Amino acid sequence: MNAIVTAVSRSSSHSFSKPTQDSVRLLAGLGIEGDAHLGTTVKHRSRVAKDPNQPNLRQVHLIHSELFDELAGKGFAVAAGEMGENVTTRGIDLLSLPAGARLYLGESAVIEVTGLRNPCVQIDRFQKGLMKAVLGKGEQGKVIRKSGIMGIVLEGGEIRPGDAIRVELPPQPHRPLGVV
Repeated sequence: MNAIVTAVSRSSSHSFSKPTQDSVRLLAGLGIEGDAHLGTTVKHRSRVAKDPNQPNLRQVHLIHSELFDELAGKGFAVAAGEMGENVTTRGIDLLSLPAGARLYLGESAVIEVTGLRNPCVQIDRFQKGLMKAVLGKGEQGKVIRKSGIMGIVLEGGEIRPGDAIRVELPPQPHRPLGVV
């Protein structure tokens, strides 16, 4: 199966969920036009409180729709945009991408993967028990964060559901994703 964009979302407020859109425009070095996380410096409220001058490594949040399928099997009903992501995908294992991977979306947009989203208590406020469902344990007991990845916009452009996604891996050795 080819990797595709299944939904795009944005919100001008710092709400947990983001309404889906027919399309969104990515702006190089900034993020999603009209989204609360747009900018060169960090916009996530807890990170702004620590240091408002940090670079914004969380311009775009992506989640694989396969996670929603997994969550449905556990009794949760989650739709695109409801976990705060800007881009919902299908057919790509986002969590296994290395830091620095590039995602080519639509005709011209390019996102560089910066790291993992660290789920916060808002997930349980959205649906009780969801936080536990988006956290797993690996073979050595290491926590696996399933709630998506973050990236920065290298090249702008408009993206919409149905757009193809092409992955370009960085040179070896690959660095695994950490929380950003």
